[in-house]
Amino acid sequence: MLRRYTRALEAHGDLMPRTIRYLDVALVLMSAPVVVVAGMPLLGYGLGAGAWMLTRLGVEAMYARALRSTDPKVRAGLQVGAMMGRVWIVALAVIVARYAGSKDDGIMAAVLVLAAFTVYFMLTLLQRGGRGLDRKPSPS
Repeated sequence: MLRRYTRALEAHGDLMPRTIRYLDVALVLMSAPVVVVAGMPLLGYGLGAGAWMLTRLGVEAMYARALRSTDPKVRAGLQVGAMMGRVWIVALAVIVARYAGSKDDGIMAAVLVLAAFTVYFMLTLLQRGGRGLDRKPSPS
């Protein structure tokens, strides 16, 4: 019985629906009207949202490539590279927002990215269920 359940999980891959898996992206996109109506800094929002979307796509692509690799060194390198690249791009976007706009723009970019990262981090924990990147069910 357990083997059938395990095979069913492996066949379905990720059981988390796409709408939930990309909740961080939805948060970034759905906050745009609130930012505009409330008169919040648009430059900070734009740079923060752009950096988040760019890095979210990049990390997804790198993780997919890491999953296809059979070499553990390549997997680790791609994962670390994706994480470090994301940190640098997001930090650069916050700094650019601060100096190209105002202090409020920098704060807006930082708060947006922090909120999106918090949602992304929690979803990652739920999606992997405490497992590593391979997303295979743990042996029972």
